[in-house]
Amino acid sequence: MTRTLVDNIGLLVTNDSSFDGTPLGLIRHAAFLIEKGSITWVGESSSAPRAEIQNKIDAHGRCIIPGFVDSHTHLIFAGDRCEEFGARMRGERYSAGGIGYTVELTRKANNGQLLQSGRRLIAEANASGTTTIECKSGYGLTVEDEARQLVVARQLTEETTFLGAHVVPKEYSGKPDDYVDLVCGPMLEAAKPNAKWIDVFCDKGAFTPEQSRKILKAGIARGLLPRIHANQFEPGEGVHIGVELDAASVDHVTYLSDSDIDLLSGSNTLATLLPAAEFSTRSNYSDARRLFEAGVKVALASDCNPGSSYTTNIPFVIAVAVRDLYFSPEQAIWSATQGGAMALRRKDVGHLGVSAIANFSILSTSSYVHLAYRPGVPLIDEVWRNGNRIK
Repeated sequence: MTRTLVDNIGLLVTNDSSFDGTPLGLIRHAAFLIEKGSITWVGESSSAPRAEIQNKIDAHGRCIIPGFVDSHTHLIFAGDRCEEFGARMRGERYSAGGIGYTVELTRKANNGQLLQSGRRLIAEANASGTTTIECKSGYGLTVEDEARQLVVARQLTEETTFLGAHVVPKEYSGKPDDYVDLVCGPMLEAAKPNAKWIDVFCDKGAFTPEQSRKILKAGIARGLLPRIHANQFEPGEGVHIGVELDAASVDHVTYLSDSDIDLLSGSNTLATLLPAAEFSTRSNYSDARRLFEAGVKVALASDCNPGSSYTTNIPFVIAVAVRDLYFSPEQAIWSATQGGAMALRRKDVGHLGVSAIANFSILSTSSYVHLAYRPGVPLIDEVWRNGNRIK
């Protein structure tokens, strides 16, 4: 069995509060041991085991953080919507209607083309420190196309989400309930073999609370785990539905009432914020301080998609969260790592404690604060996943 010691770490973010009493679990002058792709020891370098070490990684005094866990993406699509983005930046208001254009292109693309595009985006995400990623369908909106999107997604990640309820496609215009029946029946059956999660866009221009509840319950009855897009464009009932059904996360949640926050604070459901979407649509940012003050667990994710957030870069998301959503640097790092893991209900990623998968990034700097302090600068020197270097 190969034993790899990661040593000479200037500052290690473990997300294990037992080390220093803070959520980030910071250790200075640290080291950790990797065996069979997992961490088996972590602590101060002076106490590190030295016997039978086959490999050694010297961090040269730099900061190491857990690999980012991006718990909300839409990676399987064809084409882009740069013209729509340009129009929006010239003053046209964004709406969900642009999804139909991506649906049209995605239906025309074959699986090989979709896989090639997805792999390109995964490689981008890996290069900027993401080691675990969730991926949704939602650009097929037919039984066949939703099923094959998930076949492709399954080749990229185990965290796959059926989002047949993204919007109502044009062929069901004026017949949304008929489409909901399709999603809950044949489409769900076709999607189920390659999906872990079920999601629904419960918001203006998408699905009503009643429709959303029906879709999520259908997925739960067939063994899928719920999550929900909610309250992106206006206040609504999405948070209530998410908490009622024990969804792992409610995502976007730009518009939150005090009642919503109270519900989240007493639940197992995370609030996943997606600030790159607000950045790319010139929309209002949420104020995360309300969530943290109420004790709500928060995740940060990229929402990578071709229409409203075409980025895979979590360091950028962290910078925006700190600057515009009033996260502290510490809250942002935790939310993009441990928070993302909790939004996927994973205990083996998002931290660097004993038994965690050895997913981590070595920064070019001595502190994680630089990820927000120096926005746009490539500060991820090395990326490791399952104990293997991928960058």
